[in-house]
Amino acid sequence: MQLRYAFRLEPAPGQRIALARAFGCARVVYNDALRVRQDACRGGLPFPKSGDLSKLLITDAKRKPERVWLGEVSAVVLQQSLRDLDTAYRNFFGGLTGKRPRMGAPRFKSKRDNRQAVRFTANARWSITPGGKLRLPKIGDVKVRWSRRLPCTPSTVTVVKDAAGRYFASFVVNGDGSEMLSETMGEVGIDLGLSHFAVLSDGRKIASPRFFRRAEKKLRTAQQNLARKTKGSSNRKKAVVKVARAHARVADARRDFHHKLSTTLIRENQAVHVEDLAVKGLARTRLAKSVHDAGWSAFVSMLEYKAARYGRTFTRVDRFFPSSQLCSVCGLNDGPKPLNVREWTCQGCGSVHDRDVNAARNIRSEGSKVAAGQTET
Repeated sequence: MQLRYAFRLEPAPGQRIALARAFGCARVVYNDALRVRQDACRGGLPFPKSGDLSKLLITDAKRKPERVWLGEVSAVVLQQSLRDLDTAYRNFFGGLTGKRPRMGAPRFKSKRDNRQAVRFTANARWSITPGGKLRLPKIGDVKVRWSRRLPCTPSTVTVVKDAAGRYFASFVVNGDGSEMLSETMGEVGIDLGLSHFAVLSDGRKIASPRFFRRAEKKLRTAQQNLARKTKGSSNRKKAVVKVARAHARVADARRDFHHKLSTTLIRENQAVHVEDLAVKGLARTRLAKSVHDAGWSAFVSMLEYKAARYGRTFTRVDRFFPSSQLCSVCGLNDGPKPLNVREWTCQGCGSVHDRDVNAARNIRSEGSKVAAGQTET
């Protein structure tokens, strides 16, 4: 499987200018290619191929005075920009045919986009120097904050600038299965919620950190300061960055929490079972802010890929499975219960259940059956 490792970059002032030039050139080639394809579509002409676009918009364009500055950046960056457009069209057409989730048609990129990125493949001859710096063509040796070692030689590196003005290097490596963990007898069911982020089938309850709620006052103040600034002024640009940094701190804290908890659960258990929640539906209710703050989808995705990476079993239990209605002891369906009922007694066997712990145990039981192929998936 392919894995991504992201590290913070600290480019020098001159390297920031060179990266901005690379971002801009890649964006121009992408927009030019999108315009050519849209014009061909309107005129009833055949869909232009990437090879023809590469010759027209990169090779030939460099010889023209109005596009001669395309030669100031690596040609691989421009080629990868065309590949990104191909991917966008492939996802769009796949959505129309039902092969992929439905997505909108490719759109033009703006220099005011919050995120800018360029990708270097092996053909660009980028490398990691003996001193630990990232050597990029026509940019130079960029300082990297290494937090861990790469397991093998990366195939590509993507340089990203986020809305907060931070630079990151994202390396793609191919996992070889050498990180498989030794087998354990643990098995856990997870019931995700808002009052507690996660309740485990062994009775443990993980408190919800509520990162956004805790930072909401600071975020509101930063947003109010931004609203008072004159559009187009330097102070407004500074205020925009402050708002982006405030949101980035919240997102980073949430991501760190998700990573640590998911890694702990994967290491402790041979099988992990979780309910397939309808997050999009819940995000349209009055609980939308709390649902987004919890970040269930990101957490479940981490559990899934880490299970595959470390040789664990991961199962999604159908969202219509009545985990809160069944008795985890005798299996009696006691009917739906209001959300304010946090503890109830089974009418069949008399067992007293904590609502969330009982649901987690039922999820573990159902997940085991699904994993064993005893129920329809």
